[in-house]
Parts: sequence; structure tokens; C-alpha cells
Amino acid sequence: MCKRCDSLININSSGLLKPCVVIWTVFLLSSVMGYKPVIIVHGILDGPRQFEILAKFINQSHPGTNVTTLALYDYIGSMKPLWQQVDGFREAIRPIMESTDDGVHLICFSQGGLICRGVLATLPTHNAHSLILLSSPLAGQYGDSSYLKYFFPKFIKSSLYHFCYSTCGQRISICNYWNDPHQRERYLKSSIYLAPLNGEIEHANSTAWRDSFLRIQTLVLIGGQDDGVITPWESSIFGFYDSNETVVEMEKQDWYLRDAFGLKTLNSEGAVVKCVVPGVHHTSWHSNHTVYKNCIDKWLT
Repeated sequence: MCKRCDSLININSSGLLKPCVVIWTVFLLSSVMGYKPVIIVHGILDGPRQFEILAKFINQSHPGTNVTTLALYDYIGSMKPLWQQVDGFREAIRPIMESTDDGVHLICFSQGGLICRGVLATLPTHNAHSLILLSSPLAGQYGDSSYLKYFFPKFIKSSLYHFCYSTCGQRISICNYWNDPHQRERYLKSSIYLAPLNGEIEHANSTAWRDSFLRIQTLVLIGGQDDGVITPWESSIFGFYDSNETVVEMEKQDWYLRDAFGLKTLNSEGAVVKCVVPGVHHTSWHSNHTVYKNCIDKWLT
């Protein structure tokens, strides 16, 4: 089945881009102004170019801020397995963190939010001050979005688990967080990324990853009902479907109640902020000034 992956997902692996890092400003000026460095991690099928407006917003409200947009696994390369991407992003993020004693802010969009969570889980001495997650499928994805139809033209959501919950499927980023509420047992058995990351299954790194998560000073969750891609949209604030496709809010999720990866503790300390904004489509979150002003700006000091 793995030999048929390219035809199933409608991509050409030869188009993968080599990693590089795009640096928008210099560290010295940021140090003088007193603002913490900001690291931006893109989502699926995009890269630094899509975040130029966001970088502009940041430097208008916080002049001299060092804004680093990582051009790593961008565009078609974003389809690579998430653990592989985590390894690359971690090596790019680590030196930026090590360059400052005051910590950094991370702004992570869509799939990038899950990558950031993986990076921080595996960086036990990280110094992330604010982790700002822009419309990320934090509890998984289950919906017939335009992205799904583009990459999996031969599948609909109710049957995609046949592919995603296979060894071949787990080599594709989207399948690493595909969470079919009607195939719970298969998901828990097959998921090599989201299930362990959210503490839905036992694994040897559970305690270490939880400790790393609790190093975050502020967790900002941003999403909205008009997103049109993240399904259910409440996944961006850690809500998700039950077996009847009724959304169960974050505070009633089993892994939250068990405090499996530290989210309940972080929330009890007042460190979790939810910012729900209507009228914003998925691809507009990082260029919408209202979103920036109301949900991001205050956390970048």
C-alpha cells in the first residue's frame, strides 16, 4: 500500500523543499528594546511569505522585536511526518532560545501548533514564555475540508481512517492528527503523534513531556466558528467530537480530567487563555489585525 501513497494523496515527493531559516530582524535591537524574540511556525502548505503581514503587525506594536519565521518543511514539505518535522524545527528553534535568558514567544499556525507542541515536549529546558496557537487542530481533525479533498481525492471523512490508520498513512502529516470519533480503538492503536502527545495512550515519555508542557508561562488558544477548515472548530481550543459527533469541551475531555499532559494544571493556574473570534476564515487568522490586536499583541511583551 505504501507504494501507492503519492497517487492517494495527490502530491509529488520530488517537490519537497530544502530547509532554511528566514530571519526578519536582528537580536541586538530586540535586546535594547526589551522585547522577547518571536518565533513563527507556519501551517500546512505555506511558509514565511504568508506571515509577512503578521511580522509587520508585531514590529509596528513592538518596534525592534526579533521576529523569526522558520522556512522549514514549508509548502509541499509540510506533508512530511510530524515527528520528522519536529526534529527539524527543534534544531532551528533551540539556538534562538539559547540566545536569550528572558525566554521567547512562539506563534504557531494550524498544523504548526501541533509541531510546536511536539518541539516543546521534547525540549525539556525550553524557555517558551507564551505559546500562541492560531487555529490549530489540537484535539484532532475530522471533516471534509478543502484540504482533505485536495490531498485525498479518493476518500471522504468516514472512510479516510482506512488509509490514515495504516503504517503508510502515518507517514503523512494530516494522518498524524486525523481523529475519527467513530474509530476510537483504531485511532488509539495507530496514532503515533496526536494520541501520545495528548496523553491518550501510555508511553515512556509521558512524565517528561508533561513536565516540559508545564514550563509554558502562558498558553493562548485562538479559533472561531467560521474557520471553515479545522473540524470541529472547537479543536482549536481543545474541544472535540464524541462518538455522536457532539462537541465535548476541553474541560470535559478525559485526558483533561486526568491531567494527562498538564493542561488542567496550567488552566488551574490561570495560564490558559481562550480567544474565540467569529467571522475569520482559516487562511486569514495571521493577517487579521483584529485577531492580532485582541488575541496576540498583549502576550508579546
